[in-house]
Amino acid sequence: MAIISSGIENVRAFEMPAGFWADGRNVEMPRLALVRWRSCWTDKFYQVYVNGQFAGVTVTSDQRQTIVQIPASLESPVRIEVFAVEADEADTDFGNQIGLPICQSARVRISFLRSQNLSVGSTVQIYWDNGSGEIDYGNPLTDRPIRVWPAWQDKAGLGMSKFGIGDFGYDSAAAVGFGKGDFGQGQIGLDAEAIEWISCSMRSGVYKFAMKVTDEVGNQSSSSETRQVTVTAPARPAEHVAVSLFDKQTNKLVLSVS
Repeated sequence: MAIISSGIENVRAFEMPAGFWADGRNVEMPRLALVRWRSCWTDKFYQVYVNGQFAGVTVTSDQRQTIVQIPASLESPVRIEVFAVEADEADTDFGNQIGLPICQSARVRISFLRSQNLSVGSTVQIYWDNGSGEIDYGNPLTDRPIRVWPAWQDKAGLGMSKFGIGDFGYDSAAAVGFGKGDFGQGQIGLDAEAIEWISCSMRSGVYKFAMKVTDEVGNQSSSSETRQVTVTAPARPAEHVAVSLFDKQTNKLVLSVS
């Protein structure tokens, strides 16, 4: 089964105050929000996702609200979604089906195949041009080298898996199986695996990225560069919005931002 988005409407989120002053002003608690919704379903449970991450689930099928944790920083928009699920899947995380689009987070995703031809000690470094048009290979963008094979047991090859299980001279019991990895990218009967790297939030601009592979004895491959990538940072959410005027005759609402 899967998550259900149809039949759910009027999803609203309210910041949870930590308390109130005598004059009515509230002490904000930006890490918690009360989420409410309406639904046509009577036999489903509900899951709440914050920025594509599983954040909460109802305990009964008639529950229409729950409290979830939201990011402490309000520098970027927060996306809250509610989905209906079957009762036996209430605790299943379906975040991989609805992950936060990279275009909404000013982040760049780079993926590449983890080839069986690479040695156990191989590492990858990511580089960029910082918007200058010329990639700086002297300062990697990654905090530390990315290990291609975090554990030697993950790699196939003679003596690297269950000896004698695979083809002659090539053990493959530990490799990802046919239809289990990036379909069609590996050799016959043995799919390739992919490594995915996601950058931190970036400023709006046009960038180029590149990667190099270094083996266990220090030999470095030639660079593999991407095409230009356009990053558009999302607008900062408005703060301290208040209703200054509402005209019933024209149905016009005027908001003010302090």
